[in-house]
Amino acid sequence: MARLAVLWRRPSLAFGLAVIALVVLAALLAPLLAPYAPDNQMFDGLSLEGSPLPPSAQFPLGTDTLGRDLLSRLLFGARTSLVIGLVANGTAVLIGLVVGILAGYFSGLVGNLLMRFTDLMMAFPALLLAIVLAALLRPSLWIVALVIALVNWVQVARIAYTETRGLVERDFILAERALGAGHGRILLRHIAPHLVPTAIVWGTLGIATTVLLEATLSFLGIGVQPPQPSWGNIIFESQSYFQSAPWLVFFPGALILLTALAFNLVGDALRDLLDPTQRGRG
Repeated sequence: MARLAVLWRRPSLAFGLAVIALVVLAALLAPLLAPYAPDNQMFDGLSLEGSPLPPSAQFPLGTDTLGRDLLSRLLFGARTSLVIGLVANGTAVLIGLVVGILAGYFSGLVGNLLMRFTDLMMAFPALLLAIVLAALLRPSLWIVALVIALVNWVQVARIAYTETRGLVERDFILAERALGAGHGRILLRHIAPHLVPTAIVWGTLGIATTVLLEATLSFLGIGVQPPQPSWGNIIFESQSYFQSAPWLVFFPGALILLTALAFNLVGDALRDLLDPTQRGRG
């Protein structure tokens, strides 16, 4: 409890939690907060020359190249980014834990095959692999989440493997085996619970990476496809207007930066709290 109180007094943790709470609330309440529909192309949303409008009382964050309200699109885009961040990263953590635990527990051929496959996946640059997979598949919200999960599980698998190898030689595991416990009982009752802190920390830290990767794929045009808004494809659609309408790039870019920073700050705090090497100090 003392350590938890110390963490709550951290300004960085408070800032991260506040930003995450605001983003989540904005995503959940987007239909109520958005002044317009995200795909509503308004005739008064463009200047007489056909250019996007800057921020004003009618359009607080301006309009985009098609006369759509940027604030509305950012609010609904938060839903896309968060769904992909949570689903893709949750799937990646689950895959990584399963592969790492099985490879660490079953030594020999099974463990070697799983870890060599993990090494093979780590050899490919994550962004390049994601681009290839996204190009081969039809981009959509769930396909992008699947692609990101398939390239982000390897780090979790490595850590889970290392921790599992240390656990299988512990006395309580050897005692369970001596008592005749099966593999399923040992894995589910004694090994998996010890990896929960690792899953929580990596689950939090990985969301930031996932949000950035989704934004990168959408910026390259192979992520979530318009008219469904995401922060990445909003920048992609507006990149040619960077000088004449900088708000179209600045606002979504700032949201991506703040969200990634917030999840990293919370993840670092959770790592300090759950790190077993820190317990009993202070």
